[in-house]
Amino acid sequence: MTATLSRSPVHKPIGPVWTWPNLLTAVRFVLCVPLFVCILRGWWWSAVALLVVAVLSDWLDGWLARRTKTTSPLGRNLDPLADKVLVCGSLIFLMSYKSSGLADWMVAIIVIRELLVTSLRSVIEQSGTPFGAAFMGKLKMVLQALALLAVVIFLALEQGQLEWVSKWRQLLGWGRDCLLYATVAVTALSGLQYLWRAYAVFRQSV
Repeated sequence: MTATLSRSPVHKPIGPVWTWPNLLTAVRFVLCVPLFVCILRGWWWSAVALLVVAVLSDWLDGWLARRTKTTSPLGRNLDPLADKVLVCGSLIFLMSYKSSGLADWMVAIIVIRELLVTSLRSVIEQSGTPFGAAFMGKLKMVLQALALLAVVIFLALEQGQLEWVSKWRQLLGWGRDCLLYATVAVTALSGLQYLWRAYAVFRQSV
C-alpha cells in the first residue's frame, strides 16, 4: 500500500524524551564538538577514537530502542540528524587536508543529499506519513562511517611517518579512494530513491 500525504499537518506527540536511545543520540551530538576540534588540530588518533565511539553509540541506540520498545517520533528525527551533523561536519573539516582524498564535489553531493532528504522527511512526517530509512539509506550510513574512519586513519598513519606506511602508501590511498567513491555513489543513489518515494507520496496526495 502506498503512503499518502495528509492535506493538513498532523501534530503527533513527540513521545518519551529521556530514554536511553535518546540520551545516546544526545551524546553523539556532543561528541561532534571534540571530534571537529581534533580534526582541525590534526589529532588523528583521538579523532579515530571519537568516531568509533560515535558509530558504536549509533548502533547501540537503535538496538536499545528496538529491544526496549522505546522508539518515538522524537528519536526517529534526532537520530538521523545527529548522523548528518557528524558526517557532514567531519567531511567539511577534512576536505581542507590534501591527503584526505576528498574532492569538493564529493562533499557537495553528500551534504546536498543529506539536506534534501532531511527536508523531505520533515515535510512528509509532519503530515503524519511515515518516511523512515530504506535499505539504501542504511547502507549509505555504514559506508559513510567506514569512509570517515578510512580517511582519518590514513591521515593518522601518514602523520606518524612510519616506514611501512611509506612503502604501502599508494595501496592504502587506493583503498581509501575506492571506499570514498563507493560511498558517494551509494549516497547519490539513496538520495534518488528517497526522491522517488517522496514523489510517490505527493502524487498520491493530489
